[in-house]
Amino acid sequence: MARQFFVGGNYKMNGTIKSIQDIIHHLNDAKLDPKTEVVIAPAALYLLLAREHLRQGIEVAAQNVFDKPNGAFTGEISAEQLKDSGIGWTLTGHSERRVIMGEQDNFIANKTKAALDGGLGVILCVGETLEQRESNKTIDVVTTQLKAVADQTKDWSKIVIAYEPVWAIGTGKVATTEQAQEVHAEIRKWLSSTISQDASDKTRIIYGGSVNEKNCRDLAQQADIDGFLVGGASLKPAFVDIINSRA
Repeated sequence: MARQFFVGGNYKMNGTIKSIQDIIHHLNDAKLDPKTEVVIAPAALYLLLAREHLRQGIEVAAQNVFDKPNGAFTGEISAEQLKDSGIGWTLTGHSERRVIMGEQDNFIANKTKAALDGGLGVILCVGETLEQRESNKTIDVVTTQLKAVADQTKDWSKIVIAYEPVWAIGTGKVATTEQAQEVHAEIRKWLSSTISQDASDKTRIIYGGSVNEKNCRDLAQQADIDGFLVGGASLKPAFVDIINSRA
């Protein structure tokens, strides 16, 4: 069974009402590959703006979610609140939250489970630092991050795994097509042995890390790369070219 190509745009802490409206207007008017699932993740303040103005067929994701349904958790957003607002997806585990906010594997796993239990799809980010790659620990690091989630849930039908080597995020460095494919294949092998063959066959594994309109087509041809999680380039008109990289 062919896995549907998936392209996400993570705006991070970028954008204003005007610039996000401009991006959405461009996406709404663009000819997008109908076979590709598209999800954008603006900052929390602009989630409702995006959902209100985006055309049908393009989904919206939060960049973060908390692991409790409600309560005295200042500054947090629950899966229930996102679902109530028409937001169908969330990111979890992005390296910027792991590194800057100190989020640990078990907390990310708890947030992932809370999002799934709340009816959201999850873009689960994993990846290694440059030091870990140079120490040949890439697969150990990535599978340890995935195992924390596997300990919480066996249903991966609403999880998209985003492999993002930390050393390639926002640096302009990109894993070679061979490096990316190798890790994606290992993740798929891990899904088969740890979760199920069905999960391995159906779970989409997307690549992130300085993806742009110049490198996306080669990456998109790899057998185990099912799409992209795009950072800076998702704020530019070229995001359309990345969405259409398999067209």
